[in-house]
Amino acid sequence: MLSAERRNLILREAQEKKKVFVNDLSRRFEVSEETIRRDLEKLDEDGFVIKGYGGAVLNEDYGTDLPFNVRCRTNPEGKGKIAELTESEIVSGDHIFLDASSTTVFVSRLLKKADIDKLTVITNSIENAVALGSAQGTQVILTGGTLRYESMSLLGAKAVESIGQYHMDKAFISCNGLDMVSGITEGSDDIVSVKQAAIEASDEIYLAVDSEKFGRISFSQVCDLSRIDVLITDKKPEKEWIDYLKKAGIRLIYPTN
Repeated sequence: MLSAERRNLILREAQEKKKVFVNDLSRRFEVSEETIRRDLEKLDEDGFVIKGYGGAVLNEDYGTDLPFNVRCRTNPEGKGKIAELTESEIVSGDHIFLDASSTTVFVSRLLKKADIDKLTVITNSIENAVALGSAQGTQVILTGGTLRYESMSLLGAKAVESIGQYHMDKAFISCNGLDMVSGITEGSDDIVSVKQAAIEASDEIYLAVDSEKFGRISFSQVCDLSRIDVLITDKKPEKEWIDYLKKAGIRLIYPTN
């Protein structure tokens, strides 16, 4: 097993259990405790965990962007529910934007199987482009930009410029944090710039976000909540959120069964 693969598995376990121990990981991966310590040191340097004596705890600073394959394995059931609700909002002839979140990858996988004719998808996500590349009746436009391998996304000035050349009916974005005061937040300015460009170029803005993100604040603001039109999530939010969204005129969609 490559060290990078092992570190991703360690990070996934830290995500699930909030803490990991050197001796347990050493036995599980059949490597020395010193090797595990080096793995944890690297994860600490990258900001994913906080290393301590005998192990590490998950870094709860949500300004840190997790690797794409780790994010895809976080709350997959919830993201699957969001994808089903999102698919029902997309109709034949739509021109849509899908951001490079793990949530929209679940959407892309459903759209590939759906019978939606004359659909145009603009995305900065390599994973979305691959998922939809062979879909019948769907045209996929991949933005330019600089590849960020960890998130399988295209970012930077070229990505922003490319998005600005189009007009979309609907933009589907996700986020790291969702707060009534701080609005929609993300882990880096590069990610924020792409989402802002999509918002400006689209008629209707959908925020597709799992319930774990409610009440969290990340590093950089994308926009105020008032800028979005529809919020799709995997569980019925607390009454405080339902009242807030209703007052703001934001349509709320969540599973009813």
